Amino acid sequence: MRRMAEEIQPIKERSSWILSWLPSWCPTSPSQLKDAEEKMLQSVKRPFSRQHIRISNSNYLWTLAFSTHPQPHSLLQPPTQPRTPLVLLHGFGGGVALWAQNLDSLSSSGPVYALDLLGFGRSSRPQFTTDPEGAEEQFVAALEEWRDKVGLEEMVLLGHNLGGYLSAAYTLKYPHRIKHLLLVEPWGFPARPENPNHNSIPVWIRAMGAVMSPFNPLAGLRLAGPLGPMLVQTIRSDFKQKYSSVFDDNRVSDYIYHLNAQTPSGETAFKNMTIPYGWAKRPMLERIGQVQADIPISFIYGSRSSIDSDSGYAFKKTRPDVEIRVIRGAGHYVFADQPDDFNQTVLQILARTEEKSEDKATKQRELPRSDDTQEGTGFN
Repeated sequence: MRRMAEEIQPIKERSSWILSWLPSWCPTSPSQLKDAEEKMLQSVKRPFSRQHIRISNSNYLWTLAFSTHPQPHSLLQPPTQPRTPLVLLHGFGGGVALWAQNLDSLSSSGPVYALDLLGFGRSSRPQFTTDPEGAEEQFVAALEEWRDKVGLEEMVLLGHNLGGYLSAAYTLKYPHRIKHLLLVEPWGFPARPENPNHNSIPVWIRAMGAVMSPFNPLAGLRLAGPLGPMLVQTIRSDFKQKYSSVFDDNRVSDYIYHLNAQTPSGETAFKNMTIPYGWAKRPMLERIGQVQADIPISFIYGSRSSIDSDSGYAFKKTRPDVEIRVIRGAGHYVFADQPDDFNQTVLQILARTEEKSEDKATKQRELPRSDDTQEGTGFN
């Protein structure tokens, strides 16, 4: 049975007169976002709890938690060590409910947490620094505070898109907290080419980029006002197909609209972390090689994605143990395009991670202790 935990009423951030006017123009509100999320999560069968996890500076991260309590055991089946918790981080413009087709399966063998990144979804929406490194640090610090408050010693961190970039950044700073790093179609890995071929970018896109550069990436969605929901349904009609096995209405596009029609926060931070056209100011491929060698890393790509897997293969050249999995028939939203294949791929990686961990623990137990003595040596 689902348990409703502490929910915090969002604090209205101080903003310009334009932002204060937008809510009356856009048919959205935090309560509408909550309702849209509830409709998305109706397809989830396994019990879960949800809560705003408080962190510093009056911020909080909206969290779903699955299978986090030990399962009862019988005399015939002694208790086993629980699987290392899996933590899911969504991508740019996303939220916890986009994992609707994955949560039941992924939590079938162990604890799973899904949270809205700081500045996104139903988490608090603070003002981020304009410095790209500082913004990245704010995201990472919020995740570390969240981990501490939830009480996780170690976790398997899985991030999609922006969540993948931030998962890698977190692993670089807090390696002792990561059991395995899973990067699903990660954003922000390659550097922008020094001489990008502008001729390959249509003139109208370059012109639009120049006009919209002072604004947030999704400003047009909010400026569309009452037409916003229809705009999402039209431009991202593919999302209805991605979730067609569980929903036959427009609840997915409604959820995406309400996620991104709120006051921009994480979106603004993301803009400050990018350079035209969507490249990271601080490319992760230049840093991920610093991740400790004993932390396993897996990349998961969709075979039909607009984001190629070159970054993963480039990294594998310098670190051969890196695993790269490509799911056939999937695009960028691989977890929604081919949820069954994605779920099985992740579960296989999790099972292998636990096996290696158990093997390592067994070998450590078999090693002779430094204070062990041999019989008959006369050292009694």
